[in-house]
Amino acid sequence: MDNRLFFPATKRNRNYIGDVLSRIIQKGGFILEIGSGSGEHGVAFQKRFPETIWQTSDPDIRHRQSISSWIYYEKLNMQMPQPLAIDVEKTPWEIKPELGLSLQGIVSINLIHVSSWNCTRSLFKQSGELLSNEKYLMLYGPFKIGNEHISQSNYLFDKELKMQNNNWGVRNLDKVNEEAYNNGFVQKELILMPANNISIIYRKVSV
Repeated sequence: MDNRLFFPATKRNRNYIGDVLSRIIQKGGFILEIGSGSGEHGVAFQKRFPETIWQTSDPDIRHRQSISSWIYYEKLNMQMPQPLAIDVEKTPWEIKPELGLSLQGIVSINLIHVSSWNCTRSLFKQSGELLSNEKYLMLYGPFKIGNEHISQSNYLFDKELKMQNNNWGVRNLDKVNEEAYNNGFVQKELILMPANNISIIYRKVSV
């Protein structure tokens, strides 16, 4: 059965995000994607970076079914594992030992503004426990800088998000960076992206 979902934003941004990933991805090992949604990003990046294993995850069964369908559709069954049922806030995350031992980085795309702040805290906490020194955590999405929106469209988007769920919203980068620092990460790169989004690359540092 074809359970593929199609998220329009994914088609628009996957090449730009892939260009950012190309700066940090190394050959071999796993990348764990948290909140993989439809799976369109996952299969696109698995095809673009074939020497690395892209491990998707999502708590929504409909999303996991879509991811599985995309893996099958793109004929990646022998290369790409099935999605994990990771709920970011339910810690510790259940992952296989080989994934933890070979994890080169964690990626989360368009997640923290459509979830509670506790989700952001759990994302950094678990990533800090899983990643060793100099490994990376990359976030992509809209952010406020200096607690100010960087565009009118982001301001309106933030209002729309809060109308859907008062716990959602475009996050202030300063607060996100504080959470990162508290869990052993430093911001290494900030890349302005199309459509008023931002990619942020954090690195785990020795305590």
